[in-house]
Amino acid sequence: MSSRWDSLQQRSFLECSARTRALGLVDAGTFTELAGPRHRFSSPHLPLLGEAVEFDDGIVTGVGLLGTKPLFVASQEGRFIGGSVGEVHGAKLVNIVRLARKAYDRMLAANPELPEAKRPAVVISFETGGVRLHEANAGLLAHAELMDQFQDCKGKVPIVSLIGSRVGCFGGMGFVAAATDAIIMSQFGRLGLTGPEVIEEELGKDEFDASDRALVYRTTGGRHKYIMGDCNFLVADSIAAFRAALQKVLAKPYAEIAALSCIGSLEKIRAQLRWVDLCVATAPKDARDVWRAAGNENPDDLTDMPLDEFLQTVKRLTNLC
Repeated sequence: MSSRWDSLQQRSFLECSARTRALGLVDAGTFTELAGPRHRFSSPHLPLLGEAVEFDDGIVTGVGLLGTKPLFVASQEGRFIGGSVGEVHGAKLVNIVRLARKAYDRMLAANPELPEAKRPAVVISFETGGVRLHEANAGLLAHAELMDQFQDCKGKVPIVSLIGSRVGCFGGMGFVAAATDAIIMSQFGRLGLTGPEVIEEELGKDEFDASDRALVYRTTGGRHKYIMGDCNFLVADSIAAFRAALQKVLAKPYAEIAALSCIGSLEKIRAQLRWVDLCVATAPKDARDVWRAAGNENPDDLTDMPLDEFLQTVKRLTNLC
């Protein structure tokens, strides 16, 4: 088991399936999948539309250990309808967060002095285009229920987002990721609300050319999100790198983790308004104009720079405003 787990660590996070990511993020041999394929919880709506189903409905949920900490894991699978959120997919996502909060309540009731290192946490590995249009009402409801669970976890259970898979994190799930306590991305991760293809379809190729991969990554990719402050940490494309960053975040006291959130305080709203003022003043035509405004004199160099050098030299908008 250990050698197989060790081999997972060096695999590309971008290329891995949802189940492989879930197995690799927790300690070797500790992951227990909940509501997995053998339970056959599949969408009741897709067969009515003549669509195929998956017996995990495109999401892996379960619990394992990260050191001494119980880690509740949700990992979306982009290869099934783009990781979209339907009724069952959404219910599994909502309930893994609810289970973590209930576990916290039970553990603290039994031992109020329980060290933070042994308290539950949630990690969500996003790979989704948002709501599944085949079952849109259920998908939208799941988004709302998930945000409710996030609120119930405040002050108790830290929730961390991982974004580095092929589909990225778009649609309503972009909002959901922003509402978590911390976001870890790789340079290949993509985060946004409206996906590039949708923008092109609605507004035309002159507005946004979704086939221009450099433009897509310059606008929604991990390096841009790190400069903008939309993600907290930028890591290499491996399960080991994501796991190490997750360990580093969850080793902090809860209050420090919560302080990493991109939203949730008046001061953060004021900072965002200052960024808006900066954008109005500079009238950027490209992400590189924003990078330059953040203090990067040669923004073109940032695109292909090795990750370590990028992290050492880049100037972030969060430091400016």
